[in-house]
Amino acid sequence: MAYVPQIKVPATYMRGGTSKGVFFSLLDLPKTAQVAGAARDALLLRVIGSPDPYGKQTDGMGGATSSTSKTVILAKSEKADHDVDYLFGQVAIDKAFVDWSGNCGNLTAAVGAFAISNGLVDAGRIPADGIAVIRIWQGNIKKTIIAHVPMTAGEVQETGDFELDGVTFPAAEVQVDFIDPADGDGAMFPTGNVVDELEVPGVGTFKATMINAGIPTIFLNADEIGYTGAELQEAINGDPAALTRFETIRAHGAIRMGLIKDLEEAVARQHTPKVAFVAPPCDYISSSGKEITVADIDLQVRALSMGKLHHAMMGTAAVAIGTAAAIPGTLVNIAAGGEARDAVRFGHPSGTLKVGAQASQVDGEWVVNNASMSRSARVLMEGWVRVPGDVF
Repeated sequence: MAYVPQIKVPATYMRGGTSKGVFFSLLDLPKTAQVAGAARDALLLRVIGSPDPYGKQTDGMGGATSSTSKTVILAKSEKADHDVDYLFGQVAIDKAFVDWSGNCGNLTAAVGAFAISNGLVDAGRIPADGIAVIRIWQGNIKKTIIAHVPMTAGEVQETGDFELDGVTFPAAEVQVDFIDPADGDGAMFPTGNVVDELEVPGVGTFKATMINAGIPTIFLNADEIGYTGAELQEAINGDPAALTRFETIRAHGAIRMGLIKDLEEAVARQHTPKVAFVAPPCDYISSSGKEITVADIDLQVRALSMGKLHHAMMGTAAVAIGTAAAIPGTLVNIAAGGEARDAVRFGHPSGTLKVGAQASQVDGEWVVNNASMSRSARVLMEGWVRVPGDVF
């Protein structure tokens, strides 16, 4: 029997924030994968090594976690006053689907660098030295993001002394600004309330802040679901019953937020919404052994991504945290002390993160003009990925 040989697709493997992913220029993809659809999904699944019933992604570029099972497609922007169009695909590990329902805030930090290095940004907009301001159109959520990319001698500067909890080595700082980050076309608070009673049959009824900012997120109080807010990954991910409860909460919250119509739809929409739980600040030891004290943080936040507790914090969820912290009466704001604020530093399993956001009311509706945070990014490998030529 004759077998189709492998093909080579130009690609770059990059870290952005606390995530890693395979980056592509749109026009480097095979023709059938340059448009959304089954061929594109099949190609990306094979690149990453999914679906893998073993959960290891051994036969692909994925790293067997939600943070490392990601793909990015970039192109010169078709939008006025933007430099690059950015599309993010979250690849499931043990299932055959790619979730296009949201953005990855961590990998956003790498988008500007890739765009510059791959000729997707007009040369006149890139200084030889200083900061390149890259205007990104985020295609998943139809929002503008501004990345401030450091440049040295005409090249993207990747090395530096900026330290990011959840990343082992320092690198150059990349400031990322999320403009009007309310996710989707609806209200920031889809129920019209900053706090709701979320009834989850078979699980319980909980106070919840459900917000569309950065990424749709359901915030719960840690103590209402039996946690302190200082948990590390194993406390959640090593408890199958807990993961099932969180997924049930997530599915019912998605219905309340208007993201899905019935529970079955949640299975194919794992990337959004996120579920997170919050608590007032407390002392704890991070996963790296770093001591975090009450004085270091304003509150604790733990968030789940693709069914597991995240090892640090998703960038888009950080935007949701910063936005909710700025709005009086949300569970996030209350956990942080209930004060008016335009920035918050929160504890997560790997350490701390600061995010800023400015919110205001317009005609009785809460809006946020922008949210910002600092991340870092660098190229890990570049060249080609290979996949069997008959997989898409």
